[in-house]
Amino acid sequence: MAVMSTRKGASIPLVMERIGKASESNRRLDVEFWQRQGSSAIFAAAWEMVVEAYRLKGKSESELAFQRTVECIRPLRS
Repeated sequence: MAVMSTRKGASIPLVMERIGKASESNRRLDVEFWQRQGSSAIFAAAWEMVVEAYRLKGKSESELAFQRTVECIRPLRS
């Protein structure tokens, strides 16, 4: 559940609910909800979906670890 701050510093839960069929107004509700969450919450939710997708495919979460290749390219000496 998302939490929204007030001016006095207290936090209140932010609850938004979709009612009825998908429509343009529901899309606006989604956009408004995620804009209120901020970048960190959006990234965390996206990462959670990535991990869940890997689990559903039967893959290990360890495959999601940061991978890098290091190369050193030098000119040939003649």
